[in-house]
Amino acid sequence: MSGMTQSVNPETGRTVISVDAMGGDRGPAAVVAGIALSAKKNPDIGFILHGPSKELKRLVARKRVLEGRVEIRDATDVVSMDDKPSQVMRNGKSTSMWSAVNSVRDGEADVCVSCGNTGALMMLSVVRLRKLPGVNRPAIAVLWPSKSSFGFNIMLDVGADIRADENDLLQYALMGASYARNGMELERPRVGLLNVGTEEHKGRPELKLAHELIAQNAEIANFEFVGFVEGNDIPGDRADVIVTDGFTGNVALKTGEGTASLIGSLLREAFKYSPLSRLAALMAYTSLNRLSRRIDPRRVNGGVFLGLNGTVVKSHGSSDETGVSAAVKLAFKLSQTGFSQKLAARVASAVSLPQDAVKSIDDEQ
Repeated sequence: MSGMTQSVNPETGRTVISVDAMGGDRGPAAVVAGIALSAKKNPDIGFILHGPSKELKRLVARKRVLEGRVEIRDATDVVSMDDKPSQVMRNGKSTSMWSAVNSVRDGEADVCVSCGNTGALMMLSVVRLRKLPGVNRPAIAVLWPSKSSFGFNIMLDVGADIRADENDLLQYALMGASYARNGMELERPRVGLLNVGTEEHKGRPELKLAHELIAQNAEIANFEFVGFVEGNDIPGDRADVIVTDGFTGNVALKTGEGTASLIGSLLREAFKYSPLSRLAALMAYTSLNRLSRRIDPRRVNGGVFLGLNGTVVKSHGSSDETGVSAAVKLAFKLSQTGFSQKLAARVASAVSLPQDAVKSIDDEQ
């Protein structure tokens, strides 16, 4: 299968991550600082860094921890946030994003990480890596801060495709459950289907059909289906995986990010209101810092493209070094678990194998 590679580079003993150094709002300096932070924390990671070689060599040379850990691939052009995906497909062969995805396609790296244009990255990944057999629509999965014991729930799709029928939603459930097993080490994840109510008679026709399909496949695919869930369950502890279409998921994601930003602003404003409130802020400093770290999106940075012959992690466009390092950490973990191979087997089993064979595959994973 194209795009697959062993999770450890045989020469260095390191997991190789392909990184698009360009395209993020903060430029290549933030990306290089991020991979340097990851390299310092984890000696088992190596990088292929894509972008203008002259600039990248200068930035990498300033980070001693990256010595011998980075291979630079010259790519002179950049995919901007304003570029249309179709334009990138026609004219983007010399871009850092194209080069970064190709390293996974050619088996040189295990995972691709990019802060660039989401639409372009998704289209490029689909065309260059190809969809897994049986997958109609790939999905973007994100980690959402929650009250669960792990601290996060998985939600998909959050914007890969605005449409999804009942079969797509079933595939999202299968892929999300596989991600939960390999990314969060949940042996039997709980899957919920997002709806306007929890009653089985509510929702659009495709949601009712998806409810039936997911319920039928839950035992075979080794996950627990909790039925319909509502918006307030996204950060709750009722389900580990929240399944929805890309339109709804993207609206929920942007609403959640905006709400978190608003709460942070209101807290800062409230604590500056008077001398007494400023004193209270000082007394609560440790707790406020803990809360800030808990809801800081940089620390869970990275949406994973699911359903492709290879793993792609999309980092926030505004990522700083902490955000880039978090995306690299997620990419490393997925590579170490053999996630791409297991996801391919999971989807293939649901599409083409009898139930006894399906169960045996899950037992092996």
